[in-house]
Amino acid sequence: MNTSVQRIPCTVITGFLGAGKTTLIRNLIENAGGRKLAVIVNEFGDVGIDGEILRGCGVENCSEEDIVELANGCICCTVADDFVPALDKILSRGTQVDHILIETSGLALPKQLVQAFQWPAVRNRVTVDSVVAVVDGPALAAGEVTGDRNALEQQRAADESIDHEDPVEEVFEDQVACADLIVLSKSDLLDDAARRRAEAAVAEHLPRAVKIVAVANGRIDAGAVLGLGLAVEDDIENRKTHHDDEEDHEHDDFDSFVIELPAIASPEELARKVASAAEAENVLRLKGFAHVEGKPMRLLVQAVGPRVSHHYDRAWEAGEEKATRLVVIGLKGLDRAAVERLLAA
Repeated sequence: MNTSVQRIPCTVITGFLGAGKTTLIRNLIENAGGRKLAVIVNEFGDVGIDGEILRGCGVENCSEEDIVELANGCICCTVADDFVPALDKILSRGTQVDHILIETSGLALPKQLVQAFQWPAVRNRVTVDSVVAVVDGPALAAGEVTGDRNALEQQRAADESIDHEDPVEEVFEDQVACADLIVLSKSDLLDDAARRRAEAAVAEHLPRAVKIVAVANGRIDAGAVLGLGLAVEDDIENRKTHHDDEEDHEHDDFDSFVIELPAIASPEELARKVASAAEAENVLRLKGFAHVEGKPMRLLVQAVGPRVSHHYDRAWEAGEEKATRLVVIGLKGLDRAAVERLLAA
């Protein structure tokens, strides 16, 4: 008897900061085709912004209890301490789960996570259905792996000891190397020529035949992502990455912190301040929620470099604190005080 039939399939969704992982997962939750889903969210930062976004879905097939957040660091570095207990929490519940989605942080190397599925305590309960890498279409079309490469190039130029590709480039290549499916996000911002450039940039790092699917706003048929049945843990050693010879890896190249602000006057004004801070202080990524004066709705704010988007995602709940909390991510040495001044100005 094939025991894989009895194991719950897990889809590992990886991708760089701001690529669109959470948007994709939200779409999968809302269009799961009757599957009962659970989600493990690996948040890079001190507050679970991504988990809050997903909880805003409000769909029956994925309740608040089915979303488990890991806020103690990169999932691939804390598999034993965080991932396995999270898995235990999901599997010990009385309700049946048909599929588990695992969102890694933007800095995670998926190979270490998939290797954990070989552990005896894990292997007999779950299997890696597939690894999906979400990549930023407009950035790749422009020759970058992120929406704000200037900050990384400035760091390289200032440090004469750097004689290799920067860590972010290596993370991107490792994520693509482990993928069974590439989701090219934000395709609505690409014309045909730009889309071909972005696809070519990804294909350059694909050692095997892997399909690249262009999507807008995370919309993709759940059947194209879930239920692939690839048992990736059995093949992961064949997927070569930059970090194959390392025991572990460090994320000392990055800083992350949370900024709390009072209620804001308008979304447009906040967006202007976020873009200004990103330009002036080389902020790579910002995401969070804001309380807009006089508005009953919560404002979701996301930025990749100076590119800022915002929309009202749901009403503030009764008894919920109306607050403005923003997670800021940048390279090591990011000037927190300067960012706070620009956002609070």
